[in-house]
Amino acid sequence: MADWTPSARQQEREAVRRRLDARSAATAAVATIVTLGVLGVLLVGSPGWPRVRETFFSGFHARESFPTIMEGFWINVKMFLVAEPLILIVGILVAVTRSTTSAALFPVRALAVIYTDLFRGVPTILLVFLACFGIPALQLQGVTNSFFWLGVSALVLSYGAYVAEVFRAGIDSVHPSQFASADALGLSHGQTLRFVVLPQAVRRVVPPLLNDFVSLQKDTALVASVGVFEALFSARDYANFNFNYTPYLVTAALFVALTVPLARFTDWLGRRYARRERAGAR
Repeated sequence: MADWTPSARQQEREAVRRRLDARSAATAAVATIVTLGVLGVLLVGSPGWPRVRETFFSGFHARESFPTIMEGFWINVKMFLVAEPLILIVGILVAVTRSTTSAALFPVRALAVIYTDLFRGVPTILLVFLACFGIPALQLQGVTNSFFWLGVSALVLSYGAYVAEVFRAGIDSVHPSQFASADALGLSHGQTLRFVVLPQAVRRVVPPLLNDFVSLQKDTALVASVGVFEALFSARDYANFNFNYTPYLVTAALFVALTVPLARFTDWLGRRYARRERAGAR
């Protein structure tokens, strides 16, 4: 069978589309350059620019503070990597608990509702304070007093409540016919959740989950409020000692360098899922 080749009309349409795409990209690039140029001129031309440049954009202080900030930033990354899987586990367990229908499990469902309402209502920084200063004050045997782990626990409790609602929304979005089909096959409610509903729900909530984890990476800086020597605390310590705020911008650049790729990956997954949904609807 001969290979398919597009018609002359199709080739013409594709050529026009490529020209329009190239024109749009060129227009966007020129508009971006002009906008950034105008903002740069306004910034550099302002009366206080020399003072701001010395205070916030000092190359010397950036180089001097970078090793210490990078060492602290690694603590932020470790907190993120430890907290993320724990948050997923807590979120799934709470969401599944709230999706149960058995009357005998009503007390457990009530506890899950109280947990999500309570920990979504309390500011995360307040949870960090309560965990890091309140738990050691109890003097419980076998409970760590490490601010690192107590800070991770506060983040898990806070974000676990948000992620639980994301998973619950994914479970509720699964069409009731899926439950009916599983029931017709003789599956129990637990088997239906495990083998039919959860796989579909997880695929649907991946983009919002990644958005939560982008926020989680930034919120690891909240543990600086209790003295954990992470990136923000390192920057603040250097700035207070040297009376220069360049380390804050260095810290911000490190967080941006980590969160922007996650954000773009989230956008790509969202577009991919949308394309699959449109293809499946045809």
